[in-house]
Amino acid sequence: MASKRVAAVLRPAVNGLGPRLLRAECLQARLSQQLIRYASTEAARQQLGKTGLYELHSKHGAKFVPFGGYLMPVQYSDLSIIDSHNWTRQKASLFDVGHMVQHHFSGPGAEAFLESITPSSLSSLPECQSTLSTLLHSTGGIVDDTVVTRLADKFYVVTNAGCREKDTAYFKTQLQAWKDAHADQPVEWKILDGQGLVALQGPLSAEILSRVLDDKSKNELESLYFGQCAAATIKGTDAEVLVSRGGYTGEDGFEISIPAYATEAVTEFLLDSAKDELRFAGLGARDTLRLEAGMCLYGHDLDDTTTPVEAGLAWIIGKDRRVKGGFHGDSVILQQLKKKSEGGGVSRRRIGLIVEGSPAREGAEIVDEAGEKIGNITSGCPSPSLKKNISMGYIKDGMHKAGTEVEVVVRGKKRKATVTKMPFIPSKYFKQPANVKA
Repeated sequence: MASKRVAAVLRPAVNGLGPRLLRAECLQARLSQQLIRYASTEAARQQLGKTGLYELHSKHGAKFVPFGGYLMPVQYSDLSIIDSHNWTRQKASLFDVGHMVQHHFSGPGAEAFLESITPSSLSSLPECQSTLSTLLHSTGGIVDDTVVTRLADKFYVVTNAGCREKDTAYFKTQLQAWKDAHADQPVEWKILDGQGLVALQGPLSAEILSRVLDDKSKNELESLYFGQCAAATIKGTDAEVLVSRGGYTGEDGFEISIPAYATEAVTEFLLDSAKDELRFAGLGARDTLRLEAGMCLYGHDLDDTTTPVEAGLAWIIGKDRRVKGGFHGDSVILQQLKKKSEGGGVSRRRIGLIVEGSPAREGAEIVDEAGEKIGNITSGCPSPSLKKNISMGYIKDGMHKAGTEVEVVVRGKKRKATVTKMPFIPSKYFKQPANVKA
């Protein structure tokens, strides 16, 4: 049952590892490296952005930190980071990702334009289907990772908050170059400023979401698979949202794009509809969940010098793109896809590690038995689910096979580590059966 205040808005409009260890080793090591990029003065904090849910976060006891140019909740007063992590795996959590940048690209040239700057096969992407992709430099390096979704008359693209300025400049430059070369294929670009975005994640997500949708939307939800999306209406409102099945935790879940005027009301309606099953979760749990799921964080596991092939993301390169190319950095990337006997391959690969002893944090060196550096850690923290220290990083090609034993230098001491396949825990996406066609 929604609270009276929410109802008033809706009607007219719409563990072995302790919290201290996790905060010290994961949160303070990983998040603080991003946070120190921002001044800590109150004046600087005032300049940071706030999502449409800032006041609601405060009401729920959020602790805020600067992240991606915004004041974002890192955790809440009702749960420790580890408890929040486990709650997500067992029930469901709601993450505010409204700091992410949502875009629309439309017009006769939209598809071809996006195919020129990403390696994805967008021409064969069905309507209401999304794909993970990367924006690319001419060198093959990754500008940013992104999710591209084909809607009926446009493409919906979501990019990272921390890359907002860089991506904006990139799109402006690329669109101007496209206009100069393809005047007969115009592209319209719109940033959805103020648009809300929340991620509902966990095994109870579908059940919880179905409670707040009208009957028509509820029926459509039952046949919505991972990577698909649908327009939906929140029960008792005129607020149409875009529901995309997917997320960043490895669990079944949804990302819900909400009109600015209804973001707070819809979010509180969701929370009130499942008081014993759904909680807010912040950046702390989001980071440990995504690392267990083997997912990259731009600026750490991906950057301008990393290609999709090095990052283990070759699967995002469409089959037809591997033959025809036609995207930025294609000469570099397609060469890397070739066999070594044909001059292909890469010198390093992204891998997962299980580390003994102290957790290996970003920047730690990976060494071989002779003590020679063969790689580096890009992400690392204790895993609440596995009760082990997990890390992600890049290692010399040939040393990347699962089961390979290496060492990681942590605070000047070598720690034994084993190369491990990712994700570290099985993914639980609600995927379409292989024998069922879209």
